Amino acid sequence: MGEAAVRIPKERRQRDASRAASRTAILDAARRVAARDGARDLSLRGVAAEAGFAPAALYGYFRNKDELLLALAADDLTVLARAMKGAGGLAGAGAAALELLSGAETMAAASAALPGASGLDAERLFNGRLIAALKALSDAGGLPSNSRESQCDVVLVAAALAGLALLARSRRLEALGFTPREMIARLDGRFRS
Repeated sequence: MGEAAVRIPKERRQRDASRAASRTAILDAARRVAARDGARDLSLRGVAAEAGFAPAALYGYFRNKDELLLALAADDLTVLARAMKGAGGLAGAGAAALELLSGAETMAAASAALPGASGLDAERLFNGRLIAALKALSDAGGLPSNSRESQCDVVLVAAALAGLALLARSRRLEALGFTPREMIARLDGRFRS
């Protein structure tokens, strides 16, 4: 085998590593911009400036703002799944989910991006991470997922947690006279196997 044949894979690995590092830098910058300006007001131009890239360079990584938001939300779902795996029981998983979802504006912004993102790789990544988060919730909560009915229960619990996070984030839960802990305890009581 010639030297050129050995060099190509090494060069490709280096190029791929450099591309992955740039993508990570863009996502980190997008997270900072979203925290500062709000995820809904995130712009590719603002992210490019924060990351130190030319605005056009971002299009080599993300086709549009929706794809970028979905990538951020997919990362949030990974963090969420990990947090729920080690939480112990539905109450622990629910508390971990509520804490993370209450502070993750990218999830709400990404949900608005989904209808226009049909067929994108970012949508497939998001959907895969969503399934992993639902599986982590199912496992942590001791909720079986072996039938359509039990899978429906897991989705209902996840939807309840997402709604509670929205109410907690907007302080409506508090205004209604409820605490997150109280609501999670009720969920746990209703869905405990």
